[in-house]
Amino acid sequence: MAALLVRRLLHAVLVLWLVSTLVFAFLHLSPAPVERVIGGPRAGAETLALIRANLGLDRPLPVQYAEFLLRLARGDLGDSYVNGGAVAGLIADRLPTTLVLVAGAAVLWLAGGVAAGALTATRARGLWDRATTVLVLLGMSMPAFVMALALLLLLSSWPAQAGLPHFEAGPPMQEHFWRRMVLPWISLALLLTAAYARLTRGSMLDVLEEDYIRTARSKGLPERRVVYRHGLRAAMAPVLTQFGVDVGMLMGSTIVTEKVFGLQGVGQLVHQSIAVGDSPVIIGVTLTVTLFVIAANLAVDLGYALLDPRVRPA
Repeated sequence: MAALLVRRLLHAVLVLWLVSTLVFAFLHLSPAPVERVIGGPRAGAETLALIRANLGLDRPLPVQYAEFLLRLARGDLGDSYVNGGAVAGLIADRLPTTLVLVAGAAVLWLAGGVAAGALTATRARGLWDRATTVLVLLGMSMPAFVMALALLLLLSSWPAQAGLPHFEAGPPMQEHFWRRMVLPWISLALLLTAAYARLTRGSMLDVLEEDYIRTARSKGLPERRVVYRHGLRAAMAPVLTQFGVDVGMLMGSTIVTEKVFGLQGVGQLVHQSIAVGDSPVIIGVTLTVTLFVIAANLAVDLGYALLDPRVRPA
């Protein structure tokens, strides 16, 4: 396990370097100059030159890239072009909201999807299976913004009466924050619950046909124990893999949900930074999301080894 961890950490460093290099290249070769975005359409040549000098953009690109890598090696993400604040501080202010959003939704979609998928697998081609399949297809076909707006429309009168406001959610320590997160959690979870129900069902049906499941039944073990202790545990391997990928990727794709529900998270931050061409913030958020994707995949590898001893390194 230690060797696996070391290999994954080395891969993480390589991935971070590749991602940071690609993002640096794309942003610095953009047809829209940063100084024009900051100075505005009426800024003259002298003003634009002054902005470039202040930002260090008048130096050769290899020099800028070398300084960029040195800052990253020190853990310094630089300063925002727009407000001059430290990028790490800006991300740290917004990150808790996005973490809470993703974590709460992840618990809901994993629990709901696995439960629905396992239940339909034990009643394959029955009425419950067919009804769930229709709901799964409906959930997988609905865009995120449609789900969010539909929830706001259907529950517009209920949250205020139940003490569940659905807008302007601030930091996690703010009053009513947790109640304000209920609708965003449900909105985000419903979309992925359908996919996980389908994935769990397919995996369970494959596992229940395995020889060791038939052997366990022939020994007279209770059906519930055979299905949920032996079958579901083995069927969770592909579900866990997909879960790690989705949690990591979702860190950088919550823009729609945060926008609809007024959440000031990382998604909103990167959306605002792209609009004004704030390159350091865009790079900082991209690297932060990459870190979460790497961490999620590392957790998947370790979880795989715990679920299935056959994949543990010798």
